Amino acid sequence: MLTCKEQVARSSDYLDGQLSFRQRLIQRHHLLFCPNCRRFVRQMRLMQATLRKLPEPPVAGVDELAARLAAERNRNA
Repeated sequence: MLTCKEQVARSSDYLDGQLSFRQRLIQRHHLLFCPNCRRFVRQMRLMQATLRKLPEPPVAGVDELAARLAAERNRNA
């Protein structure tokens, strides 16, 4: 049986669908019997959904940063 610590460590992979069939069954078995881990996974799903809905922040100063990095690279070359 999976421990809560192992469940938490694998929860991102579980939610992202990156586990094998056997690993998913083990995760689901643990979640069936552990209300604390079920709550944790529910909170992770909510956080993922919330983050997906946030707008992408504008990237300010990218051109200036690229120019500074290129100048630094040229100085060190």
